[in-house]
Amino acid sequence: MDSWGRRASAAPFGAGACVFLLSAVGRTYLSSRVFSRVKIAGDLRLTEFGLSLRSPTTSLLNYGRTLPNVVDWTDEYDFGNPRNFSPVTKWGTTVHYGLVTFIVTFASSIFSTATEVTSELFGVSKDIMHLATALNVLGFAFGPLVFGPLSEVYGKTPLLLGLLVFCVFNIPVAVAANVETILICRFIVGFGGAAPLAIVGGALVDLFLPIERGIAVCIFAGATFMGSIFGPIVGGFVTESSLGWRWTAWLTLIPGAVLWAILLLFIPETYGPVILKRRARELRFETGNWTFHGAIEEHRLELGDVAQRYLVRPIVMLCRQPILALVTVYMSLIYGILYLFFEAYPISFSAKRGWSLGVGTLPFLSLGLGIVLVGVVVLLHLRLRYAKIYEAAGKVPPEERLIPMMFGSVALAIGMFWFAWTSDPDIHWAPQVLASVPTGIGIMTIFIQGLVYIIDTYAQLSNSAIAANVFLRSWVGAGFTMFATSMYNKLGVAWASSLPGFISISLIPVPFLFYKYGQVIRKKSRYAPIAD
Repeated sequence: MDSWGRRASAAPFGAGACVFLLSAVGRTYLSSRVFSRVKIAGDLRLTEFGLSLRSPTTSLLNYGRTLPNVVDWTDEYDFGNPRNFSPVTKWGTTVHYGLVTFIVTFASSIFSTATEVTSELFGVSKDIMHLATALNVLGFAFGPLVFGPLSEVYGKTPLLLGLLVFCVFNIPVAVAANVETILICRFIVGFGGAAPLAIVGGALVDLFLPIERGIAVCIFAGATFMGSIFGPIVGGFVTESSLGWRWTAWLTLIPGAVLWAILLLFIPETYGPVILKRRARELRFETGNWTFHGAIEEHRLELGDVAQRYLVRPIVMLCRQPILALVTVYMSLIYGILYLFFEAYPISFSAKRGWSLGVGTLPFLSLGLGIVLVGVVVLLHLRLRYAKIYEAAGKVPPEERLIPMMFGSVALAIGMFWFAWTSDPDIHWAPQVLASVPTGIGIMTIFIQGLVYIIDTYAQLSNSAIAANVFLRSWVGAGFTMFATSMYNKLGVAWASSLPGFISISLIPVPFLFYKYGQVIRKKSRYAPIAD
């Protein structure tokens, strides 16, 4: 995966005609400007178009077979290579993907504040309505199994499709007349919303080298958590306002539709093999030589390959790779804690302290403050330490990513117990609210650094590693959502919050152990090709 990402563009529905006309105009322009300069020779180069046609050549994807007329990059400076996009294009694409991730995670949590209202409206228990949040998160577990493999063939097209599904199925939620409609459609919303979670990480690998990639991943991960945090805040005020709970779906649909349109019209393809496939198609039309092709066209997407890469291999790696297993368990815990808080905060601040539904969600802002602070810390680590090592040696051991995670693991445990034992209503609210700052620091640091550590460790197999990671943590997030309310009602806020605190203490050694022994473990692994 460190060589490529996954994505491509498509023209759904009525936009297809417009794209067809534009592509026709483009081909006419190219035929007059580019192919007039073509000289058919042993090594054909259309440098203005950014092509290098080597005959014969061995492609990245043909597993050692030599095939003629495979379209390749002209050179390392090829303007079509995503790594050579302008900074404006790179960071504009990154910000857009961050906003898409923000809105799908925003949707996962915004309904949590409507649980009580909808349970009364439809005459069902609160546990049933908790499923609306749990099923949405569960959709995140299954979506990557579809969108991940499709993105390796069609580029960003699955992202367009997933975001469209996400938008369309918010409509039935907004107009639902029964609880079954809400539950089914919330799952489908999560399934479609999983597309950016499965694809964006690969796009960032396509665009950036390691140092800039760390910044981009920070934006991506920050958007993931900030969306989840702002969901209950907005949902709380909307639900108790004249707009009502149905607008929790409309407020998700509207920005999602705008971002879908921007993705369709303005965001470039970043998956190299798909870009080269398009170039080959243009060349076939212009020259009449139908042997020109992209390396990606040499292999069809087989069901067996999909099952191996996204079902069998992730499970095998999760069971056999101690690095992947423990880091995934840790990331699953903090993901579960985040969704646990979506139920814990209303109980602690609204039910116990008597705050209104909207005001009771404002303490999430302190959690967000911790997440923002992590962004600053990660940037400082990248610039002051990581970049220097990279410049001196030309590479950086994956374990270098674990240094901020060490501090985050301690901060998480402190924050959990701080929150737990300042929750008594007789104690002023300020200490409990401030406890969310170290908790946010711990959650964000562990997530960001754990994610990039997995990517750096498993390199080309990181798509399978991340598939295992996303699948497990989505199940944990959904499970925590379901038992959170009953656990807090039975144990009380103090002990219910202390329980994940004890678990977090047991996992503090993880980043320290891998920082010391990670290199040795990687050298013995058949899945971790990087051995320093």
